[in-house]
Amino acid sequence: MSTNTEALKQLTTQIRRDILRMVHAVNSGHPGGSLGCVEYFTALYGKVMNYNLPFTMEGKNEDLFFLSNGHISPVYYSTLARFNFFPVEELATFRKLNSRLQGHPTTHDHLPGVRIASGSLGQGLSVAVGAALGKKLDSDKGLVFSLHGDGELQEGQIWEALMFAAHNKVDNLIATIDFNNRQIDGDVEQVLSLGNLSEKLKAFGWEVLEEKNGNDLEAVITILEKAKSMTGNGKPIAIVLHTEMGNGVDFMMGTHAWHGKAPNDDQLAKALEQNPETVGDY
Repeated sequence: MSTNTEALKQLTTQIRRDILRMVHAVNSGHPGGSLGCVEYFTALYGKVMNYNLPFTMEGKNEDLFFLSNGHISPVYYSTLARFNFFPVEELATFRKLNSRLQGHPTTHDHLPGVRIASGSLGQGLSVAVGAALGKKLDSDKGLVFSLHGDGELQEGQIWEALMFAAHNKVDNLIATIDFNNRQIDGDVEQVLSLGNLSEKLKAFGWEVLEEKNGNDLEAVITILEKAKSMTGNGKPIAIVLHTEMGNGVDFMMGTHAWHGKAPNDDQLAKALEQNPETVGDY
């Protein structure tokens, strides 16, 4: 899919509105990380990834995406709806009984766009590696993209998958780390430091790119396109993407407090003032 950059910028504002309204409506969810990853999702689905509609679980001869840090489901659901995987109106069912839009993505209700249940942190990279290997075995030229939280990298399974991918030359995989330096208990640096993440990833045999402006849509498009150009050369690709948790809402930025907390009525009003309606609310 290809959409012009100005239209995508307008869409990022609408997706932020969706996120805020979704979590407010049920007083539940994870707005902080969702708001920080809007540019990544918009770039991926609007410019970078080659996918087909209607959605199929097999995803043959197309690119695949796996969300590992499943708690940021609001940005995932909004993006899928805004790119026509399912009706935008369904966003109003987020986290409600019998909704396909559960707090963490699930597969049993067959929500288009979702290929794995995620939420148990640390598992998504293993799935992405397996899918990428499957494509190589099938001589399928599609790429596999995955997204991970920085706090998630404190899980040991991630590092097993990193070693496995490099050893097996899984060079059709682009894994992005949302490096906002915040997790539910505070700053990643204080909870369990990742040290020099780029150097660690390189030491594990990966090609590594780093983008300091992860909330600049054009910068994110550029780094993802560069990563695509580096595939097929014997090494998996990692992108360390620096973002701001709560980006786009001034009082949600600079803190981990909004990792998993919904805004009240007054806070929602203030947040929506900073993110005016662009392509229509659900």
